[in-house]
Amino acid sequence: MVGLSSCLGLLLLAGLAWWVLRDDTYTAPVPDSPVASAQPDAAADALAELVDAVRSGDIGAARALAPEDDPAAAEALAGVVTNAGAARVEDVDLRYVDELGAVGDDGAWSAAVDTTWQFAGFDRTPARTEVRVGFVPDDAGGVAITGVGGGGRRTPLWLTGPVQVRRDADSLVLVDGPAALADRYAALADRAVPTVHRVLQGWRPRLVVEVPRSADALDDTLGAEHGRYAAIAAVTSSVDGSLGPRAPVHVFVNPEVFDRLEPRGARVVMAHEATHVATRAATADVPVWLLEGFADYVALRDVRLPLAVTARQVAQQVRRDGVPDALPGTAEFDTTTPHLGAAYEAAWLACRLVAQVAGEDALLAVYRRVSAGEPPGRALVRETGMTEAELTTRWQDVLRGLA
Repeated sequence: MVGLSSCLGLLLLAGLAWWVLRDDTYTAPVPDSPVASAQPDAAADALAELVDAVRSGDIGAARALAPEDDPAAAEALAGVVTNAGAARVEDVDLRYVDELGAVGDDGAWSAAVDTTWQFAGFDRTPARTEVRVGFVPDDAGGVAITGVGGGGRRTPLWLTGPVQVRRDADSLVLVDGPAALADRYAALADRAVPTVHRVLQGWRPRLVVEVPRSADALDDTLGAEHGRYAAIAAVTSSVDGSLGPRAPVHVFVNPEVFDRLEPRGARVVMAHEATHVATRAATADVPVWLLEGFADYVALRDVRLPLAVTARQVAQQVRRDGVPDALPGTAEFDTTTPHLGAAYEAAWLACRLVAQVAGEDALLAVYRRVSAGEPPGRALVRETGMTEAELTTRWQDVLRGLA
């Protein structure tokens, strides 16, 4: 047994020596072509050049950052510079973060880009969000920019391509559409400012209105799933989704709904959203019936229409389903609910009732107290003498009368 083991050991050693000394040692196969990979350093350089073009207003430099065979990308990048100048974009910065998804066979890829900007004179602090940017290698060994936006991420409207810009002392309007449409929205914004100021006299108007081309484009602007805002005319939101007390807050319009409104309805909706801007509703912790009802109160304050018109939808709902048990809440204001219009009217009637019982100043004081953190019930009692339960009962009586 010992001799056999010794022989086997010698054979193994001989085999190992043969494997080490043989001439045809194994070599890993070389692929026919190199595997494409992202070029973050070159992409960062391209982003820095785009920032320089925006800051200097150099449209030609922006165009040169697009692929030579992509005139649409060149037009979009030129539009970014034009938009920035017209809207007075400042504190702009674009910083490469990381790749998004796989690199294509042609070397094209997308990346998350940390984006900072603000509109001078309107935004008190810069907005900051991660935006999707497309890149592709160019023939000079660098990287070209193919486009901005998409991928389910927030996309600032001014970065998507040429838009119409209208700016005056009180309002800034950006519209992805024809000049006539931009003029219309600018006129609506200008009219909304004094409507809000009559009630909120301490507001320094800083109204920014952004109008993407379509409902889907609105979702892209806000980084929402498609269809999220399909049923509403406009939404007021912080630009980057943050909730800080100084976060920039703008009005974002769904043109597919808003453009179907008759003139008076369009004025009411714009004034409603401008009220949200003035009260910083997007970052306030206020019960939704007070938040939305107050905005409608301001927008409808000087509109002379019968309740049969301004409360038509909630009256129909009460006739069909009976009087609600409570003031409208978050569920009633879900943007996908079929009775969204009735919820707005119901909230407006509650705030209108407060003003009728205790006066407009009391309604305003209730809103301000609650926005500052005071419980709604305590604020109501202090300013109106009514408890929340008493307000609800009287509001239900109003609904019964309508129905």
